[in-house]
Amino acid sequence: MKLPRPLPLAFALATLFGGSAQAQNLVQMYEAARGYDATYQAAKAQYEASLAKADQATAGILPTVGIGAGYSGTQFENKTGNATFDNSFRTETANIAASQPLYRPANLATYEQGRKQVDVAKAQLAAVEQDLILRVSQAYFDVLAAQDNLFLVREQKKAVAEQFAAAKRNFEVGTATITDSREAESQYDLILAEEISADNEVRVRRLALELLVGRPANELKPLARPVALPALVPAEPEPWVQIALGNNPTVQQSRLALEIAKLGTQKAYAGHKPTLDLTASYGNNRYPGGNSSTGFYTRTTAGTVGLAFNLPVFSGFLVENQVKEALSLEEKAKADVDSAERTVAQFTRAAVYSLKSGMGKVKALETAETSTQSALDANMLGYQVGVRINLDVLNSQTKVYLTKRDLDQTRYNVLVGGLKLRQAAGTLKPEDLDAVNALLAR
Repeated sequence: MKLPRPLPLAFALATLFGGSAQAQNLVQMYEAARGYDATYQAAKAQYEASLAKADQATAGILPTVGIGAGYSGTQFENKTGNATFDNSFRTETANIAASQPLYRPANLATYEQGRKQVDVAKAQLAAVEQDLILRVSQAYFDVLAAQDNLFLVREQKKAVAEQFAAAKRNFEVGTATITDSREAESQYDLILAEEISADNEVRVRRLALELLVGRPANELKPLARPVALPALVPAEPEPWVQIALGNNPTVQQSRLALEIAKLGTQKAYAGHKPTLDLTASYGNNRYPGGNSSTGFYTRTTAGTVGLAFNLPVFSGFLVENQVKEALSLEEKAKADVDSAERTVAQFTRAAVYSLKSGMGKVKALETAETSTQSALDANMLGYQVGVRINLDVLNSQTKVYLTKRDLDQTRYNVLVGGLKLRQAAGTLKPEDLDAVNALLAR
């Protein structure tokens, strides 16, 4: 009996899980996740809050203006001998005051820190967006891998069932032993259990993807066959490390934190420095019925312009200790930069080596796929002519399907690994999904 080869996987998966014309691709899933994923939405809200908080620092270098108004009534009696005079009166006031900082180094440092915080917020949002790209891609290909595995398990079940039937027929005509039939039956029972597990894995992986995108993930476009994985350019890790040191959001945040810490040191030193403000005010007081000294309408106005100078002399060693604290925080920020750069460099190199290893494994498994299929054909032929036993055929079948499963999984790992490398380099963008999406079935 000749074991039929499986259908092309892309066609078979389309038949098994729905037509590809209605299936959703990776880019569509990512766009859905951008509008649904709670983690990303929270990061966007935090980004907006960070921008608003950073803008608050601008207030320290801008003028302040205040307007005041008041109305009061005064009950006033003047008794002289037996005579009592009622001099009650009303008071109406209005004033405006303004102040413009001319020299406040601490406020200027705070303002510059606020501008740096804007850059920090941008880097944080970029990191979250890159993480979302990677999470959606990983979840998408986890579903495809689970579907591939379920399909291959079912194909293997068909093949084992045919081998079981053949073993029973051969035993009945006396050309095979009962052992062959029992081995095939045992293998079939194991495949049934594996099918249950594989079917459950598909459901679990779909649920994980649906949690990200907020829509059903029953129909996904599989990889087009034959698969042509993109080449790794540049192929060596050091160029990628240099890109990562210049673009990785984690490194950028640590460097910005160092700049903010340096400004914090400047702000602490400013505690010893004088401040100078330009002040101006204008006020109007009205007494419509007179006041305590006169019974006639009275109005007074006053306008002032001046400078307000302040020089700190002694604050109980507060400033000295603030400087010590700021210098220590600056040293910590420098160490954090070194740690971030080393970690990112290591992660980037590991991502390159992992990706190159995965590409090599794909080539090896593609060769193994052909050789295991040839070995299975040879064992089938040997079983038919009596030089091979049924166990040899069953083992060969298992190797074929395991190789196909490992090949599919490794291809998905390579695609996700390419995205992980770009994430490490800090260059991962939504547009990078277009290249991966082009590898899916149309």
